[in-house]
Amino acid sequence: MDERQTIGDSYALYNGDCMDVMGGINMESIPFSIYSPPFGGIYMYSGDERDLSNHAHMDDFFDHYGFIVDNIRRITIPGRMTAVHCTDIPRGGYGNRLFDLPGKIINLHEEHGFHYVARYHVWKEPLTVRNRTMMKSLHHKTFCEDTSRCAAANADYLLIFRKRGDNPIPIEKPNGVLKYAGERKPPADTLRFRGWKGNQIENRYSQWVWQQYASAFWDDIRLDHVVPFKEAREDDDEKHVHPLQLDVIERAITLWSNPGETVFTPFMGVGSEAYVAVLEGRKAVGVELKTAYYKQAVRNVIEAASGYSNGEQEQLFHDQSA
Repeated sequence: MDERQTIGDSYALYNGDCMDVMGGINMESIPFSIYSPPFGGIYMYSGDERDLSNHAHMDDFFDHYGFIVDNIRRITIPGRMTAVHCTDIPRGGYGNRLFDLPGKIINLHEEHGFHYVARYHVWKEPLTVRNRTMMKSLHHKTFCEDTSRCAAANADYLLIFRKRGDNPIPIEKPNGVLKYAGERKPPADTLRFRGWKGNQIENRYSQWVWQQYASAFWDDIRLDHVVPFKEAREDDDEKHVHPLQLDVIERAITLWSNPGETVFTPFMGVGSEAYVAVLEGRKAVGVELKTAYYKQAVRNVIEAASGYSNGEQEQLFHDQSA
């Protein structure tokens, strides 16, 4: 058995370079991809020259990342989406200086055959951000001394891009949206419409969910609702292992893929995107260069596949009708 890959009925996971794996994926065959790129110049996840984070300068990072974006374009079905999770990057120095990483990512995708179509803001609680990052610009002491040196608790962003061309496979929801990913509770009087098979104009549950998802500000994402990752840590990992919240991933997969379709993630980490894809009845293809993360991802995705096959996915995420 090849220890660098794990294949199941609903997933294919690879321990290696995403460029190598994408080279073996058929052109225009992937309906949707979602990932967080490892940010060059901020954290170095490994010393491997293939590691996108292993760049001291942003120009080198974006040269490398450009090849990856171009390959994602090659394998994406025309008219379908790719989603990139990112944030502004603090530069340090006097006060709070920021590098506009989202802006650079947008420009890069436009250069490689994508249209920029949406930016969703994932709200972060300021005190939690201060305690995690220890940024002086978020301290109340700094606020009292000199507000010119203060900063905002930066949101995370989910950037959405559509490959140029016409989508041959509509992303359909004949019964509307069936469940909600987030802390906010749907109004009680909408729950009886969940899974409504009649005229969707009458589907008050799905309309309520759509109103939350259509907002550019996602302010009820459960920030601690993530897959396990402690077992994947190595000695230097704790400071920068932050799996993407499952609510964000589920919303994206619900919005931009059909059940049974493939969801691709080139930077799998501990498997968050693949985990949700499998739970939501999709097929997952994920690639992770770092072996410790890959092994944890395999454990997580196998657990998701077991939950889905046993019909437990509803209980794992939502029990809103109780």
